[in-house]
Amino acid sequence: MLKNKLLVAALASAFSLPVLADTAPASPFSTNVSLTNNYLYRGISQTGAKPAVQGGFDYAGASGIYVGVWGSSISWISDSNLGTNAGLELDTYAGYKGTAGAVSYDVGFLRYNYPGTYGAISAPFAKPDTNEIYGAVTYSIVTAKLSYALGDLFGVASAKGSTYIDLSAAYPIGDTGFTLGAHYGKQKYKGSGTDTLVALGADPTYSDYKLSVTKDLGTGYSASLAYSKTNAATGAGKYYYSLQGKDLGKGAVVVALSRTF
Repeated sequence: MLKNKLLVAALASAFSLPVLADTAPASPFSTNVSLTNNYLYRGISQTGAKPAVQGGFDYAGASGIYVGVWGSSISWISDSNLGTNAGLELDTYAGYKGTAGAVSYDVGFLRYNYPGTYGAISAPFAKPDTNEIYGAVTYSIVTAKLSYALGDLFGVASAKGSTYIDLSAAYPIGDTGFTLGAHYGKQKYKGSGTDTLVALGADPTYSDYKLSVTKDLGTGYSASLAYSKTNAATGAGKYYYSLQGKDLGKGAVVVALSRTF
């Protein structure tokens, strides 16, 4: 697909850029690109356990205001027959970061966009485009974040009030460049669309867990290794956590190479 080819081309170009001397003041603009063997989001594979290319652009002002856009190749929408020609996730977001004593905080809005071709979709399902607001607080190495759905959520219709709780910790090991990470999340669905799915035995609510290690390789490069697992219900008649015979929420090892510049 053209969208995926463009993303691959951007990734290849970014990883081949020469390293320049850092003589200019830090810019509020940054770019990130990555290659991973499996794109997991909230513990669920978005690519059918296949590789993904990803990249984004950000602006972070000195005032604390930030905006950005981020994209990744995906396959779950086409794999589920919810839509076709839907091989891209494109997210846009804006927010504000600040500090209050020893605590830092982050509040914002995030829209998940899934360009593609969609026919008539009947409730309890909907187009996967999703709007969320979020708030996070960080103290020392621990961060707690709450995301709140404003309407349809990842293909579930009328899911306003659904939440995702994210508890994570990141522990840097001295000056080695290694950071250890741990995460627990709970995706809780609410609303009339959820009620219908629950009645059909396809409750989409689940929890996910992850352990990770990241290595700063210098000059903007980093590599990561993680193990993730969920308790998402799978099998015939369940939500989109089992597609084409694959359990998208099963335990998985994820490796990634990233660059920020």
